[in-house]
Parts: sequence; structure tokens; C-alpha cells
Amino acid sequence: MMKNVKRMLIWAPLLGGAAVLLATLTSSGPAVERSEVNDLAKLVVNGRLQNPAPEVPAVVDLAGEAVPLNAFGVREALDRELIVNTYHHSSTMLYMKRAARWFPVIEPILAAEGVPDDLKYLAVIESGLAQVVSPAGAAGFWQFMKGTAPQYDLEVNREVDERYHVEKATHAACAYLKEAKAEFGSWALAAASYNMGRGGVKRALAEQGVDNYWDLHLNSETARYVFRLLAIKHIFESPADHGFDLPSEALYTPFETRTIVVDETIEDLASFATQQGTHLKALKTLNPWLTDDRLPISVGNSYTIRLPKNA
Repeated sequence: MMKNVKRMLIWAPLLGGAAVLLATLTSSGPAVERSEVNDLAKLVVNGRLQNPAPEVPAVVDLAGEAVPLNAFGVREALDRELIVNTYHHSSTMLYMKRAARWFPVIEPILAAEGVPDDLKYLAVIESGLAQVVSPAGAAGFWQFMKGTAPQYDLEVNREVDERYHVEKATHAACAYLKEAKAEFGSWALAAASYNMGRGGVKRALAEQGVDNYWDLHLNSETARYVFRLLAIKHIFESPADHGFDLPSEALYTPFETRTIVVDETIEDLASFATQQGTHLKALKTLNPWLTDDRLPISVGNSYTIRLPKNA
């Protein structure tokens, strides 16, 4: 039953405040235990519902590397991101819903590539697990720039943009992260370089005479970047402690698909979708890397296309 209290606690400000909430609980009958009402009442001060601050864990690691919480500024930096992402309810809740669909795709690729599972949260903080384009032009879950993508075997042209291909872009991100880890010897620095580039991290380390992420003085975005990853990781691993109570039926389920290989030009993707027993909306949703109305295919080339399983 405390689960219901937590749910109401989250939405209390929208329902008219703490007084209304407590009145609702106390009049709800035996379904709500008196002790639960008393516990909730402790959060009310001068008639206002207090938002408890999330606790910084006693021990934190990133990909098996200990985070030095006692180092200068580290604990407060993590505390800030825990507060921001805990109370940024709508966005964090959407991240959790989308993760239920996409982590089962991303996690096996990271494991096969030898990249720590914690690095999946980079995709969350980069794009929110949505096929978005940044103001700078970075695209897809892993936010590759158009000029960088071909270096990691991602095709980008008018008709095809594999930055939006979740599996291929995840392999590309793994390749980048492994290169960065080999260069810097640290997954934290590799993650930071995903935001500011390996050259930027290398210059900062040399100019400041330090050898780790935690002691670096960086631009505000990169200074917060790894801490945001850590905060999202912690919230995802203990959602109830941060006020998120998402039943399994509220999560987005993985798409059920079948695949076909095409080796001849498709002149009209809408007609192709109809021939396959589906429609353009489903085709484009399952294959967001198809960025035009047609798909030209040169001799000897082919593409694997996902379709609804029952289509």
C-alpha cells in the first residue's frame, strides 16, 4: 500500500498540495495504514509538502572504476545531478520507459564488444533514447556527427543515415569508446571524450597536469557530463528510492519484428511497405535510417530491413 502513497506523493503538488493529500489519505479508509499517513505527515512542514533530497551513495563506481567521492567537488557534483534528474520527472520517466524497449538491444552489443554495461547510459544522456538531432547536427541515439560517422562505418547520404540505425550506431559507439579507453586508460575519461572529443580531453590533461577526469577543470557541459551519467545510472538502479514507481505494463516493450534482405532498388517505400503487409509509418519507425522516399541499391550491395513480425 505504501506504493500508492508514493505515487500520490509524487503528484501531490498537482492535486492541490499537502493538505489535500493528507485529507485524502486520512479519509480513504482502512486501505491506508495509519503508520503510513504518519510517515507522510513528517514530510509536511507549515502545510507544505517537502521534497526529500536524494542521497549520494556511500560507494559509487563507473564501469568498475571507483569514483573518489572525497575528492574536491566530486560529491557535490554528483549530488547536483541526482537532484536535477530525480526531480526532472517527465524526462527521467520517459527515459525509463524507453530503456525497457532499447536496453535489450544495446546491452548485448556492449557485452559482445567488451564495453562495460554502464556505458549504455551514455545513450540516455546523449539522446534520451530518441532519434533526435542536436543543434550542432549530431544525430541518433549515440549522437554521431555527419563527418565522424563514416570513420566508424556508418553510411550517411540522402537516402540512408545509419546514425539512426540503433544496432550499427551502438557498434560504432563501442568502437569509439574502446579507442578512447586505450588512449586514456580510464572509462571515465573515455566517457568525457564522447562529449568533448579525445583531442579536447588530451589537451586538458596536458595543460592541467592531472591524469583523471575527477580533477579536471572543464567546460560546464563536460564537467557535468559523467556525473549526469552516474546519476542516471543510480536512479535507474533504484527508481523507487527516487520516487519513480513504474509498473511493468507502463514500460515500452521491445518491437516484435522480422527481417528481410533487399538487394534491388526500392523506388517507393510506401508501396514497398504495403506489399509487405504494413504501412510507411511502421516501416520508418522500425527503420529510421531510411531517410528518403526511396532506397537505391547498387549492384552487389544489400540492406536488412525490419518489418512488423505479423506483417
